[in-house]
Amino acid sequence: MEQKNAKEMTKLAIQALQDKKAQDIRIIDISEVSVIADYFIIAGGSNKNQIQALCDNVQETLGRAGYPEKQTEGYNTANWILMDFGDVIIHIFDRENRLLYDLERIWRDGRQVDLVEFEEE
Repeated sequence: MEQKNAKEMTKLAIQALQDKKAQDIRIIDISEVSVIADYFIIAGGSNKNQIQALCDNVQETLGRAGYPEKQTEGYNTANWILMDFGDVIIHIFDRENRLLYDLERIWRDGRQVDLVEFEEE
């Protein structure tokens, strides 16, 4: 899949997360440092119900746009849901696990992307 589709998927996912009041959305462009995806989206939820609602909304939004999901892990426990859309991987954390796993630090070789880059296109 080309970078343009990854950008479109990321933009749609961000909107879906914002619609359900996700906390502290971060985007990391990992296209230069990894072959697994172009973008990581990291977001937080305050409780299990919200985290699952965030996941549901992303699945629905991207699905309607024609982007099939490859895999989701962690939905039932909802302390860390990983959603794999190929070129875009979305992580939705509760507060405790987000601090514990600290993906922003682990993937610091990637480029942190400002949300504004996706809102203007």
